[in-house]
Amino acid sequence: MKKYALAIITLLIYNFSSAQETVIIQPDASRVITTGTPFLLIAGDARAAAMGDMGVATSVDAFSQHWNQSKYAFSETKSGIAMSYTPYLSKLVNDIFLGNVTYFNRINEGSAFAASFKYFSLGEIELVQDEFSEATIAKPNELTIDASYALRLGTQFSMAVGLRYLRSDLKIQALDNDAQAASSVAADISGFYQSEEQAYDNFNGRTRLGFAIQNIGPKIKYDDGGRENFLPTNLRLGGGFDFIFDEYNTLAVTAEVTKLLVPTPPVIGYVDENGNGRQDGNEPTIIVEGKSQDVNFLKGMFQSFSDAPGGFNEELKEFTWALGAEYRYQDSFAFRGGYFNESDDKGGRKFFALGAGFKYTTINIDMSYLFSASKVQSPLEGTLRFSLTFNFGDETYREY
Repeated sequence: MKKYALAIITLLIYNFSSAQETVIIQPDASRVITTGTPFLLIAGDARAAAMGDMGVATSVDAFSQHWNQSKYAFSETKSGIAMSYTPYLSKLVNDIFLGNVTYFNRINEGSAFAASFKYFSLGEIELVQDEFSEATIAKPNELTIDASYALRLGTQFSMAVGLRYLRSDLKIQALDNDAQAASSVAADISGFYQSEEQAYDNFNGRTRLGFAIQNIGPKIKYDDGGRENFLPTNLRLGGGFDFIFDEYNTLAVTAEVTKLLVPTPPVIGYVDENGNGRQDGNEPTIIVEGKSQDVNFLKGMFQSFSDAPGGFNEELKEFTWALGAEYRYQDSFAFRGGYFNESDDKGGRKFFALGAGFKYTTINIDMSYLFSASKVQSPLEGTLRFSLTFNFGDETYREY
């Protein structure tokens, strides 16, 4: 009898202590991955935008610096300069935009280099302290300066490395005297494979494969006491096939998947020690599921493949994918279309895109237009984007 009484008392004590330490999960905990300087992921050129924001495995063009620098080693053009202007949130304001200038040069049969400058303006912000003070105009902005080198490692394969300096000037000094621009450096590693043209029954064909790991670099922060933000380090994998019907007509289809190599936010909560249903000052926040994001950028890259609280199923949701097609006639006109998809649990971006391209002598003009296909409206919806490329040099390279 004494044994039963002791067991009952022990069970009551355990239940009482457990009730005093109930774990409460915070209801507003989101697992959408966010990073610093997200403008680095915006498709700045109209050709890539028209095919669903893809470019890691498409054929080479002047804007390959943003997608896969190793493609420059396959350029048939000696050198060129490309410019683009992308209005952002154009339905709300008219002074937020992304501008991009890129220069590339194919040094010889086996190598090429490129450099680019990207500028993201967040418009003008008017600050007024009181009715007697003069208005102060702030112009927050972000920018990058890039350089890359591509080398052919075989007849059909090339690799490239890229270096990037980035500067983010978003904190407004008029509101915070200690505010200063944040800066960091990052690197890219990429590869590109392009097969020889092969004959099939009714057409010739060519296979394209590409990969890129982009924005590998230290976290960015705006002051000593501020939070550190991961750069948008991401992995791109893609493949495509060119249907070459004759010397005038070509259809290229491409697929691409992308994943941010950034830790997933964990499910957080707290131990409700006094059972009052709210988090008091002496009840620290704890990780209920998942892993801490307080790691360096290298560890964060590897951790990003296995830290989702929802397991493998959630990890799959962190991949975005895109499908695109490009029809070319006589290398002087192109019509493009694409679709981009992101899981509803990870942002919910879904959109269709259309575009066209024209070539006149050494000038390429490209344009694109985006249609949202989800409840999450894209900041670029309803925006007509243009890109312009000038090709230089008498020397050309025969790759096809």
